[in-house]
Amino acid sequence: MSGNVYLDLVKVFYTNLTQDGKNLVSYVKGIKMKVTNEVWNLVAGIKYVGLKVGKGNTNGIQEFNNIQYYRSCVRDPSLSVNRFHAGNLNLTPILLAYIIAWQLIPRGTNHVVLHEEDLILLYFIMNMIKVNWVYIIMEHMLKKIQKVS
Repeated sequence: MSGNVYLDLVKVFYTNLTQDGKNLVSYVKGIKMKVTNEVWNLVAGIKYVGLKVGKGNTNGIQEFNNIQYYRSCVRDPSLSVNRFHAGNLNLTPILLAYIIAWQLIPRGTNHVVLHEEDLILLYFIMNMIKVNWVYIIMEHMLKKIQKVS
């Protein structure tokens, strides 16, 4: 092993990752690692506060409709909506959409097509609604381990 990041250890961390209440727990080389709210606050500077939202969970935004919201962000609202494509968005929403897809909840491919979660986060950011980022990141991490299994 050499360098600052040990990919084999990261893979072991994700392979053994489970959720224990509001905490993430993993074992690497026999050592228990527990990622608590205090760890999120100390290491990442984020707190477990705000609305917990995601795909199929739009609590706090009952009026949210992903097609209507997408149309409100596009340059040409008369376009038919087959899928949510970032390339059709106005300047601010497109920049935020790429930050969401590349940095906040990254995925391996196709950063141009927006998922429902991307639209929900875009809506929250654009309307300055407080998001529980710890919850969002933990859900994303747990989704990744389901794909590995």
